[in-house]
Amino acid sequence: MTDLRYPIGPMPTPLTLTAEERGAATAQIAELPGLLSAAVEGLTEAQLNSPYREGGWTVRQVVHHVAESHMNAFIRLKLALTEDNPVIKPYEEALWAELPDTQLSPEVSLTLISSLHVRLGLLFGALDQGGPEWGRLWTHPAQERTYTVDTLLAMYAWHGRHHVAHITGLRESQG
Repeated sequence: MTDLRYPIGPMPTPLTLTAEERGAATAQIAELPGLLSAAVEGLTEAQLNSPYREGGWTVRQVVHHVAESHMNAFIRLKLALTEDNPVIKPYEEALWAELPDTQLSPEVSLTLISSLHVRLGLLFGALDQGGPEWGRLWTHPAQERTYTVDTLLAMYAWHGRHHVAHITGLRESQG
């Protein structure tokens, strides 16, 4: 049986990507807003308030989480591109998911994600495929690891697909 927490497998954290891998991941960044919108299209309030797995977030919380997480990715990318090995600020995503703004319509975050991904896609797309920017470092203090811009691209391309799979998996299992 598939682990419902990780429907597409574990998050990749490669330090380097090939030009082909970068292109594929950048395309996934661009595709996410449409895929996420399609995943929640037509869901009722009750369905939006259903957890994707026992003990998991509701569909509504997942959509808002993607927006929050990808806002952090955008800031992390800009820090990595403009500072020498910045230490990023982690956040308590489980606690964020309980705040009152996560009860808003998912459309609020879908709109945000759409605009944000235009900017993310532009930044990733503007980097020279063979350039040194891909190897620029940033450090995650809670994970006690240093990553690259390549890692960030791989992580967030995966992250969007991961959460779309949570929602589409729930839709498939519940009809």
